Amino acid sequence: MRVLVAMSGGVDSAVAAARLVAEGHDVTGVHLALSKNPASYRSGARGCCSLEDSHDARRVADKLDIPFYVWDFAEQFHEAVVEDFIAEYEAGRTPNPCLRCNEKIKFAAVLDRGIALGFDAVATGHYADLRRHDDGSVSLHRAADFAKDQSYVLGMLNQAQLSRCLFPLHDVEKPVVREEAAALGFGVAKKPDSHDICFIADGDTQGFLSRYLDDKPGPIVDADGQVLGEHQGHHRYTVGQRKGLDLRVPAPTGEPRYVLSIQPVSNTVVVGSREELAVTSLRGIRPTWTEAPVEGPWRGQAQYRAHGTPQDATVTLLDGELIVALDEPASGVAPGQTVVVYDGSRVVGSAVIAEAH
Repeated sequence: MRVLVAMSGGVDSAVAAARLVAEGHDVTGVHLALSKNPASYRSGARGCCSLEDSHDARRVADKLDIPFYVWDFAEQFHEAVVEDFIAEYEAGRTPNPCLRCNEKIKFAAVLDRGIALGFDAVATGHYADLRRHDDGSVSLHRAADFAKDQSYVLGMLNQAQLSRCLFPLHDVEKPVVREEAAALGFGVAKKPDSHDICFIADGDTQGFLSRYLDDKPGPIVDADGQVLGEHQGHHRYTVGQRKGLDLRVPAPTGEPRYVLSIQPVSNTVVVGSREELAVTSLRGIRPTWTEAPVEGPWRGQAQYRAHGTPQDATVTLLDGELIVALDEPASGVAPGQTVVVYDGSRVVGSAVIAEAH
């Protein structure tokens, strides 16, 4: 099988490529250049896609004796991921750029180009399990290593895309991956995992957004409309946030306050108690399905953060929207986040959260 491996320069994609070579596949490595002005070096575990990362990926490819290319997706990445991220915050929502990148770049643009070039499949170092069935269909499941499971960030992929994917690390835990990399002589064996948002390498999301959005002051109010303070731009806040509120009126009982909602039209941030954060119902728009749509109602689990705890729920597809009724209250759920629904270990589908009640 001709396989195109997306090589980030990290240990996971390196071992994924090595495993495919060992299985006898015709493997080609490709590194995605996603930044118009990439940094020479990453900052510890922050960010990715630096020049250092591309060199690390090339050195692994040389060790494996496989062809290696760098594909420039900087323009597509900026339009589909970065501009979307800025627009979502401007609209008072909290997006997940990693899901957007998987949807629009890694498993759309790269897959399309790979197929056009004659490749049979695209592989990555994601920790997720693809199970192939006798009828030719595939189902997406959680990885064996639950602590590293990344099925959540793949929950927006459809059957056509998944059928052309390979996830070689589905059955292995991270320490074993590092051991395999060390045994193969890869310099990335001890390289720290990247985290945070790749295009905000310093981790200062507020500072990044302030370069694109106006820091327009506005009121911070409670649920009754009483003004408690002033913010310096509603894009600086997200639902569930506690720190940095700078409130001038203390709560009657002295308990901390949290951001409950962001109202961009009136440029208002609403705060309240932790109890007021609790929600039991989510409404998701633009649902996607890894296999066939499930009308429901059906019993499953819902997850709304990449490494969040799955919560038991009743899921219903109603008028083209996903309604998720949680068995137990959840807190810190923000519009713009993605809810991924599971049937046990199997990913059923996903939707963008429009409202949480």
